[in-house]
This record gives sequence, C-alpha cells and structure tokens, in this order.
Amino acid sequence: MSRIVYGLRPVEELLRAKRSVSALFVEGSTPPGLHDLLKAASISPVVRTREELDELAGGKLHQGVVAVTGEYPYVESRAIVDAAFAVEESPLVLILDGVQDPQNLGAIARSAHLLGAHGIVIPKDRAAGVTSAAVKASAGATEHVRIAQVTNIARTIDELKERGIWVVGTAMEGGVPPWELDLAQPTAIVLGAEGKGVRPLVLRGCDHKVMIPMSGKVASFNVAAAGAMLLYEALRQRNTTSQKT
Repeated sequence: MSRIVYGLRPVEELLRAKRSVSALFVEGSTPPGLHDLLKAASISPVVRTREELDELAGGKLHQGVVAVTGEYPYVESRAIVDAAFAVEESPLVLILDGVQDPQNLGAIARSAHLLGAHGIVIPKDRAAGVTSAAVKASAGATEHVRIAQVTNIARTIDELKERGIWVVGTAMEGGVPPWELDLAQPTAIVLGAEGKGVRPLVLRGCDHKVMIPMSGKVASFNVAAAGAMLLYEALRQRNTTSQKT
C-alpha cells in the first residue's frame, strides 16, 4: 500500500532515510536541495502541474514536491527498547494514549527525534497514525523515529515494566514536577489524548504521575507542548548524569 509524502523538507527526509520511492513529482524545476539526494537514490523527478500536485496532496501545502512511497514501516514496541540497549543507552520511550490529531503526532515525532527519544508507541485504533499530514507536521522527522502501533496500551506498559522501564504518566493533578523524577533511568512517558488526558486504566498502570506546573489560567498544555517539555527535562537530566560519570 502506497502513501503520499508532500513538502520539501518531508521529502528530503524521506530520501535521507532511504525509503523506497516509486515516483517523485515536482512543479517545474527540481528544488536545489533535492538534486544530490535524487541522484544518490537514482530517482528521476517527473514534472506535473500545480493542479495535479494539489490533487495528489489533497489540497495541502506541498511546496511543489510530492513523493509516492511505500507503507509506513512501523516497528514492534520491543524493537524501540532493543535499539536503545544495543547502543548502551537508557531507553526513553513516548507512549501516546489516544492522540487523534495528526498535527500533534507530527509535532511530537519532531520533538522525539530532536530530544533523543528512542521511539514512540501509538494505538492502532482510535488514534492518529503516520499519515501525510503527520509527516508534514513533523518536517519529515517521522522517517527517522521508530514508531510502534499496538493493540493494547495497558498491556504494552506492562511489557515495558517487565523489561525494567519505569513508566511515568502525565496527570492534571496529583503528580510531581518532572525535575523531581529520575528521568535518566530507563523511562517511558505516557501522554494522553487531546482534552481527555491519560485514561484512568492506563494511568493506574504507571509507576509515577508527573504534572507540569502552570501559572496561567488555561486548563492545560497542548499535548505536543507537554511532550516537548518532558523530553527536554529528560535530556537535561541525562546530559547532567553523563557529565558526572
């Protein structure tokens, strides 16, 4: 099953990740940033009109570049932890409990890639998957992040705990500030759905609850913003720990 990736940066990252590309369409001349990548991949771009690219991209902003590639290569959740242990790093995993907006998934994937997470776990049902919109929102970071689709988030949490991963669930109340937790140890951070948060069943399975202190009047942070802040705190702690050793 093929998928569409549109936008200059997402297509660049698609090629850098060496994904299989069956066709690449451009409007007019090929953007300079793509020349070397296309040459390395032995891909010849095909010129199409803006109207044709608009149709391929579903009317979204494509910047004159649209690629046709294969189905997104989801991994098994255990592969995320295996990859961290393989390079002797403390696993850092994000678990999204029902995030439905592909823009949020894309933004979270971008933060995960930039801030050192080893992968993301998402549900197969009633949640955003790696769609064209998610890839665009991530600026192509989805092509470099391991993402697992699972049928049962609660069961996956149990499996991670069996492998020595501490699970931290975000909560609206009753949690501790992130700097009071040891996020340098093997950690999975659970982020909840937009407006609903982490489901009670899932939250009960977490080892700790974390809450980001706020001083404003808005109810809570956007899930993508919360994820970025927690990942940054984890990265800060891990860098501090490595400097001490």
